[in-house]
Amino acid sequence: MPDVRVITYNVRYFGHGTRGIASTAKSMERIAGALAGLDPLADVICLQEVETTSLRSNLAHPAPDGETQLERLMAMLHRALHAAGKRDSYEAYYFPAHAYKLSVAPLYTTGLAVIAKRDFRVSHHNALEPHDITHRRSRIHPVKKLKQTRICAHLRVEHKSGLDLDIFNTHLSLPTTFSSAFWLEPRRMGWGPNQLEEAMNLARFVTKERKSERFVVVGDFNALPGSPVYRALREIGFKDAFADFYRLDEEALVKWPTAGFMNLRMHLDHMFCGGGVKWLDFESTHRFGQRNGVFRGLSDHVPIVGRFQLR
Repeated sequence: MPDVRVITYNVRYFGHGTRGIASTAKSMERIAGALAGLDPLADVICLQEVETTSLRSNLAHPAPDGETQLERLMAMLHRALHAAGKRDSYEAYYFPAHAYKLSVAPLYTTGLAVIAKRDFRVSHHNALEPHDITHRRSRIHPVKKLKQTRICAHLRVEHKSGLDLDIFNTHLSLPTTFSSAFWLEPRRMGWGPNQLEEAMNLARFVTKERKSERFVVVGDFNALPGSPVYRALREIGFKDAFADFYRLDEEALVKWPTAGFMNLRMHLDHMFCGGGVKWLDFESTHRFGQRNGVFRGLSDHVPIVGRFQLR
């Protein structure tokens, strides 16, 4: 049975050094270097909060000849691999979600990316038309119009063994403040009714598109373990790979942070899967803020890095 190593990582537009105000070359280089330094390398890298080209992505890190943010990352990643003496190469797919425009030029853009090793054959992807999972029902029309689009990226790859794998990458909305649950539930993240609607939209899409039980659903869910969003996904059959591997209950998982904001520490990133994969390890995965962590200080999230076998 072949091994596959997958990463899910919210990279914060490569602007963590400026607290998300503007992307910087240094942030991107450090993330590229961390990814290239993994041993073994990841086979599939799923990223959230990636731009195309905009004022925010170009202000401190100007793009030569209209290069997109993902194109710049790929150039840095391949340079880092070459410097490390690694001959591996990757193909990147960008999934646009939303753009906020100032006059004609985008102020900033949002999207997802999936980066796959070139020894995988990509048999299907929805990069040209990512699936919209946004919950937009609102009586407040101005808010509705400003609502950021949320999507699910889908890539189906075929391993050289002949087995295929469906990869779904997503980033759910924050809980709406126009809900009593936001104010009455202290933990909040994952208690938004808008989030639950998006999670169900996501689940329906995954169920419809996956070819077999060999699938993973990863991303920044903005939902804590034990929240309605998290429990709903578990109840429909999505396995929490990290929690199940380490036999962590919901309370233990809450205390294992993947993201941080000021003094807050939260477990918001998840790696769900079907029964067609057998998990082997989560080496290089570390808590947010861990002093010796490979990805410490590179984003307001740290990645989950998992390796599994295809059944």
